Amino acid sequence: MTVPIVENSMMSLNVSRRIFLGSAAAFSAVGASYGAATQKPDTLILGLASYSLKDKKLKDVIEATKALGVRFVNIKPEAHLPYDSSPAQIADALRMLADAGLKLAGTGTTYLPMEDEGEIRQRFEFNKALRSPLMVIGPTVETLPVIERFVKEYDIQVAIHNHGPTDKYFPTPQSALNAIQGMDRRVGLCMDIGHTLRSGVNPTAAATQAGARLLDIHAKDVRAVNLAWVGVDVGDGDVGIAELFRQLVKMGYRGCCNLEYEVNTDDKLPGMQKSVAYMRGVLAGLAA
Repeated sequence: MTVPIVENSMMSLNVSRRIFLGSAAAFSAVGASYGAATQKPDTLILGLASYSLKDKKLKDVIEATKALGVRFVNIKPEAHLPYDSSPAQIADALRMLADAGLKLAGTGTTYLPMEDEGEIRQRFEFNKALRSPLMVIGPTVETLPVIERFVKEYDIQVAIHNHGPTDKYFPTPQSALNAIQGMDRRVGLCMDIGHTLRSGVNPTAAATQAGARLLDIHAKDVRAVNLAWVGVDVGDGDVGIAELFRQLVKMGYRGCCNLEYEVNTDDKLPGMQKSVAYMRGVLAGLAA
């Protein structure tokens, strides 16, 4: 999930993105009046991927989510609620979310590289106990048929996360879509828009192609610097956020756009706030 500095020849890529310019303060003002609590059906749901704060506790993730003014969170189990959590620990996590007025968007990324039905079932049992509607996954082509069978049994959606050029299984959204053709409609894609761009694919075009298979989005931004990609605050990179959001609204996308903030800094909250404010500013511009 980390955005590494990767050699890439994408410097010529021309993705339009700077439609909405202005100061961080201006975007923050927009965000204050256009929060998740007032989002309308014709806009997008913003949330937070807890992996953004992988070195913090769940309570810190919850406080950060509240500070961002979003209501949805995707929990990374290894970092914030282990798969072997007891029923009491799961109940406590659900209580913490409810007390904070937050909703669980899903869990993951959960890696399922082995055809181990016992392990795969345990992951579904975990999500069932957590009342999670979706599991972001890192499978293989070989494990997908087993996963699909459990999707039907548990009625929990799964979304394959693409991880860019270094991912030997699913580097691009299209590689995931190719693997799930003909599968249950609850088997879909979690598009990481930063990794998508690093792979030389326009995220807007990928979203259009995915259609109803697009179940979740990990939102980040990256910028090409000296033939390498670096993670930056959303709005400061080369991902066409406005173009993508316009298409998602047009498609009637109903999944979450979860900020996955991976900029290397000791204090992530200011950059996370700036990123969410930018995304809200884009949505406000589209709604105007």
